[in-house]
Amino acid sequence: MPRPRVDLRKIKTIALDGRKCKVASRDFAKTGKKGGSFRDFYESMPKILAANNLKSLADAIVSAHARKKMVIAMMGAHVIKCGLSPLIIDLMKKGVIKAVALNGAGIIHDTEIAMIGRTSEDVGEGIADGSFGMAGETASFINGAIDSGFRRGIGIGEALGSAIIKKKLPHRDLSILAEGYGMNVPVTVHVAIGTDIIHQHPSVNGEATGAGSLLDFKNFIYNVSNLEGGVAINFGSAVILPEVFLKAVTVARNLHSKPSVFTTANFDMISQYRPHQNVLSRPTSMGGKSYNVIGHHEILIPLLYRFIVEKM
Repeated sequence: MPRPRVDLRKIKTIALDGRKCKVASRDFAKTGKKGGSFRDFYESMPKILAANNLKSLADAIVSAHARKKMVIAMMGAHVIKCGLSPLIIDLMKKGVIKAVALNGAGIIHDTEIAMIGRTSEDVGEGIADGSFGMAGETASFINGAIDSGFRRGIGIGEALGSAIIKKKLPHRDLSILAEGYGMNVPVTVHVAIGTDIIHQHPSVNGEATGAGSLLDFKNFIYNVSNLEGGVAINFGSAVILPEVFLKAVTVARNLHSKPSVFTTANFDMISQYRPHQNVLSRPTSMGGKSYNVIGHHEILIPLLYRFIVEKM
C-alpha cells in the first residue's frame, strides 16, 4: 500500500503584492561617488537591520539632547584603548553625554593616557616574567588619588579627575575623568576588588577603594533616576556595568518610582548574557526601546558619533 501523503494541489495561495514584506527596494543601499560628503554616506546606508538600528539610536540620542534628557555612557576600558576618548569628550562638551560610568580598568587607561599619552601593555609578555601591571607610577598616582578622595569624602571619579587637573598631567585634555571634572559632567567609577592592576600594589587602600566606589554607585543611581525619556548606552562592559546599571534602575524605581520609559543600547563584539538581560531587556520591560549593536568599537562608535553630529 502507498504511504499517505498530502496533496499540494489543494493549498491556498495568496497574492504576492498583498503579502506583508520586511524589505522593500526603497530601503536598499545607494551607490556613492568619489568625494561625497558624510551626509551622502549617511543617506546611502540601507534602512535595514543593524544600519537602521544605528540610525534610530542616533535619533534617540539627538532627541534626548534636544529635550534636555539624560544620556549616560557606560564604558569598559576597551573604548579608551581603541582611541575613542576624544569622541566621548566632544559629546560631553556638546552637552549630549550628561553622565559617564567607568569600570576599574577604564580609569587605569584613562590616567595613563593623561600621564604619558600611551597605555595598554602586552599582557602575555608581562605575565611570563611577573611584570604585568607593575608600573609603579600608575598605581601610585591612582591609589593616591583614591585615598585622598576617601579622606575628603568624594567618589573615585571626582577624586581622579581633580587629581589629574591638579597635577597638570601633560595629556589631560584626552582624559574623560579630567574633562568630566572640568565640565561638571559626573564620571562615576565602579570597581571590583582584585580585577585591576592597581590592586596588586602596596599603595592600594581597600577601605578607600570600596568606600569611593560605593559613593560613586550612589552618584550613579542619582543619574539613572533622571533617565526618564533619555538614553543609556553600555560600550563593551560584559559584567560590571550591566550589573551596576540593573541595581541602579531598581533602587531609582524603589525611591522615586522612575525611570519607566527610556532607550538602552549595548555595543560589543559578541552578544553576551548580562548586557542583553541587564541593559537591553529587563530595564526596558516597562516601555522604551533597546538596540544591540555588534561589531568593533573602533568602527561603530565613530559611526555613531558622526551620525549624532550630523543629526544635531
